[in-house]
Amino acid sequence: MIQASNITLRLGKRALFEDVNIKFTEGNCYGLIGANGAGKSTFLKILSGQLEPTKGEIIITKGQRLSFMVQDHFKYDAYNVLDTVIMGNARLYEIMKEKDAIYAKEDFSEEDGIRASELEAEFATMNGWEAESDAATLLNGLGVETELHYTQMSELNGALKIKVLLAQALFGNPDILLLDEPTNHLDLEAIEWLEEFLINFDNTVIVVSHDRYFLNKVCTQIADIDYGKIQLYAGNYDFWYESSQLMIKQMKEANKKKEEKIKELQEFIQRFSANASKSKQATSRKRALEKIELDDIKPSSRKYPYIDFRPQREIGNEVLTVKNLSKTIDGVKVLDNISFVLGHDDKVALVGSNTAANTTLLKILAGELEPDEGTVKWGVTTSQAYFPKDNTALFAGEETIVDFLMPFSPEKDVTYVRGFMGRMLFAGEEGSKQVKVLSGGERVRVMLSKMMIMGSNVLLMDEPTNHLDMESITALNNGLIKFPGVCIFTSQDHQFIQTIANRIIEIIPSGMIDKITTYDEYLESDTAARKRQKLEVNSEEDD
Repeated sequence: MIQASNITLRLGKRALFEDVNIKFTEGNCYGLIGANGAGKSTFLKILSGQLEPTKGEIIITKGQRLSFMVQDHFKYDAYNVLDTVIMGNARLYEIMKEKDAIYAKEDFSEEDGIRASELEAEFATMNGWEAESDAATLLNGLGVETELHYTQMSELNGALKIKVLLAQALFGNPDILLLDEPTNHLDLEAIEWLEEFLINFDNTVIVVSHDRYFLNKVCTQIADIDYGKIQLYAGNYDFWYESSQLMIKQMKEANKKKEEKIKELQEFIQRFSANASKSKQATSRKRALEKIELDDIKPSSRKYPYIDFRPQREIGNEVLTVKNLSKTIDGVKVLDNISFVLGHDDKVALVGSNTAANTTLLKILAGELEPDEGTVKWGVTTSQAYFPKDNTALFAGEETIVDFLMPFSPEKDVTYVRGFMGRMLFAGEEGSKQVKVLSGGERVRVMLSKMMIMGSNVLLMDEPTNHLDMESITALNNGLIKFPGVCIFTSQDHQFIQTIANRIIEIIPSGMIDKITTYDEYLESDTAARKRQKLEVNSEEDD
């Protein structure tokens, strides 16, 4: 059990949290949600002891071990992968290193023998003999292949490091597990594995995530941060949304009835207060009026942008023909003889673990890269807008948001451009911000503003939900569902893919899979195919 008691955190004059009292109990997975800036990651840091609150305390059941996912990707560069995971249980790792040091001594003393015996007993109690195999199981489940387990962390790319640090947090069956955006940069297979791990995890989990499907799958309760308070709701994310909306609706209806009653009482008092025969009734109604209190309904701190892609031109029947496309990058053949044709109703999700291939394909379609072989032919009625996965170079300049967007506008009018910015929550002086100081989420909202302004009828989007809060993801999700043009996109958000895509393309070593289907149907057929393949392999081994 972990409990926050009267937690207050002040940042200057602003109180991020005010007298928060909440208890997280064993056997539950809590989804910690709230708007960007509400303090989700900050609250996790307070719970983990990385940040001291202004007032209050964190209480953890005596003897329980807390584990959290480290965000510093370079912290363990001097260690190998397997050791990094085992370091998730700091005491176990200390025992292992002390044992190794004692047994490495040339002059092994009686005291060393006694100490080694003590360490061996504690080591056995902590299931130390299974540590390496347990760590390997976690790594393999997340997609870190066995041949990498003794590789130095410094040699891994960013995505693999994230998987190792996640495995470190999960290692050793911690009593309390804190995870901040654990699905970020994970491929869909790793996310599925993590979902199953957390569903079967018996202890306390507190997780921050913008992945609605993930929260629905793993959470038993939702902890909602709004206006410095945290409210608990039983159930998953969808249940929280329905419950919170219903509660607001009921409070508004109750207030409406109270307002009608107030009006009725006020009219009676005004009409009969001077009438001697009705004075007692008027006085009684005055008392009743004084007792009526309207519910204080605060507007939520959540803000939903308005995302609406409106093509300037209707798209024709001939959209895109890709023929025999191949591309090699750094000696690796990323695309090998890829061919497909898009129609005017297609909304295509590029899925699978080969994210480099998906990104390369989108770059070629957007004209950012030239293929080594093959052709890309866009229809004459098409116009494309591209959302890159890495937008760092686009936002390195000194210009303001308005200046950044103006070249993409068909109308060279500041008011016209500011209208799109307002939809994306850049109101008033926000438009005067220099693009180089924008946060990741703000950059994404600027890119989406650009795409709306351009009015293209084909959208090429590589991980557009990265860095967005839940409200912005929902708005983008709805905007793409309504979009009347063609869309080709990648995402690690299951619900995003399922609700938008009507066609799935996966690039695999032997070529590509191309199906007109929903994402859930594709996963079901893919899982069945993998099971058949595994059975065939096992059957061959038995033979």
